[in-house]
Amino acid sequence: MPCGVLRMWAGWFGFAALFAWAGMNGCEAGAGVPHQTDVIVYGATPGGVCAAIAAAREGAEVVLLEPTEHVGGLSTGGLSHCDSNQMIRSTLMGLFHEWHTRIVDEYTDRGLKPPYNPTLKNQARWVFEPHVAMRVTQAMLAEAGVTVLTDHDLKSVTKDGPRIMTLTTKQGAFTARVFIDGTYEGDLMAAANVDWTIGREGRDEYGEPLAGKRYPKPGMAIDGFTDDGRPLPLVTAEGHGDAAAGDANLMTYSFRLCLTRDPRNKVPMPEPAHYEPARFELIRRFLQAGGSPNMVGFDPYPLPGSKADGNNSINKQFSIGLIGGGVEWHTADETGREQIWEAHKQYTLEFIHFLKTDPAMPKQVRERYAAWGLCKDEFVATEHFPPALYVRESRRLQGAYVISQKDIMEEPEKPDPIAISSFPIDSHDCRRVAVKGGGVVNEGTIYPVREEQGRGYAYHVPYRAVLPKPDQCDNLVVPVALSCTHVGMSSLRIEGAWMVIGQGAGVAAALAAKDDVPVHAVNYSTLRDHLLAQGQVLDLPEKAR
Repeated sequence: MPCGVLRMWAGWFGFAALFAWAGMNGCEAGAGVPHQTDVIVYGATPGGVCAAIAAAREGAEVVLLEPTEHVGGLSTGGLSHCDSNQMIRSTLMGLFHEWHTRIVDEYTDRGLKPPYNPTLKNQARWVFEPHVAMRVTQAMLAEAGVTVLTDHDLKSVTKDGPRIMTLTTKQGAFTARVFIDGTYEGDLMAAANVDWTIGREGRDEYGEPLAGKRYPKPGMAIDGFTDDGRPLPLVTAEGHGDAAAGDANLMTYSFRLCLTRDPRNKVPMPEPAHYEPARFELIRRFLQAGGSPNMVGFDPYPLPGSKADGNNSINKQFSIGLIGGGVEWHTADETGREQIWEAHKQYTLEFIHFLKTDPAMPKQVRERYAAWGLCKDEFVATEHFPPALYVRESRRLQGAYVISQKDIMEEPEKPDPIAISSFPIDSHDCRRVAVKGGGVVNEGTIYPVREEQGRGYAYHVPYRAVLPKPDQCDNLVVPVALSCTHVGMSSLRIEGAWMVIGQGAGVAAALAAKDDVPVHAVNYSTLRDHLLAQGQVLDLPEKAR
């Protein structure tokens, strides 16, 4: 239906319902459509989506603005092997539990076998197809009455003292009583000029043994330089540097590929726009020096529908993560991010082409990777390639409370929890270091730090950790790029955690909007009651207290 016809319906159905329908179907707000609301969420990540739904269920009028054309972030963009199997699922209730229950219903309502049982809070793998996750996400947003508008890249923010007054995107200006930054990158909080940081802290800054530089992977006894002394492609640093010092590096970004070998649903893997064999000379040297081909490739996690979720492998020496490729992502504008996105896609396709064709890879390995293709019934709008880049970490708020390693492993209980997180502390590679005469080593990996077999430490996420300092902004909540260290984000950076934190942020924002008070002035006892009423779990497991 044309967007112009939709606007004619506004008088009958109300702008909020019209906005919600139009946003879900790619239409934009036009002249005469009000841009003022109770709560604006910027960023339709899983945390942003849950914040929007939770606020709407509290009675707030909510507009969800997404800078791209994709809603749902990684949960609908290819991350289809739910990492909550490494968490204490009994603490992940509320919207997280409802979302997963509805995904299973999507299968059983069609007479298909349920892919998992969300009532069992065990460590079974919960897997689903991206298009199913998208249908559930869209339905929950629409039922909550959330207005969803895509392609609204942030341009500026105006403030009056500590209060955000207006958020302007390339499509227009929006005003609200309370704003929520739901982006992976913390774009809204940066535009609001609150304190934030990026990169890795040194070990002494917060007393974190896991901070600084990390070398848990075995070094590769290969020369990382060309004959004339330049670092080879895929090397991002020369020399180890001070192991205890922080830096501006981030864990690697990648895509979560939705793959299949089923010829009935397979489309060929796209060829890279260009292929430069010299780009992978470092891998050839690794293999020629006796390195295992099993340390080169990606991890395919089985999904329903004879599909697989292809992930960057934290264990391998070379995988689909473009180490160093995301360092400039947070500062890039819309065009710059499109270029970085394309650079990651180009690397991904070149790497897979190498796996399929290079004589350095054993024939059986080449054949195994050549059998994979993209799924005909997934991501049709983007030619079956995932629309969302996996931004594992970016900016981090420096707010009223900073979550660090000790809050996860030593002091988990807080007086003002809005959610419980329990994913292991887990960081992918941040650098690939070459040392003249000393080989090559991947740096920055934190292999999963767990309290028990397969699961991380349970700890409170305090309300203070999603709030900027009150003198800097008093109507902003930040549930995704929340206030924590790099080590803290290595545990918090998971969709299940962001969903429950987002729900907590959404409820708080709705209460602040309703009472017309700063977000810091929301009565915690009232907030706790409303969170519990929405199904949130706030009491730590007994052994974590």
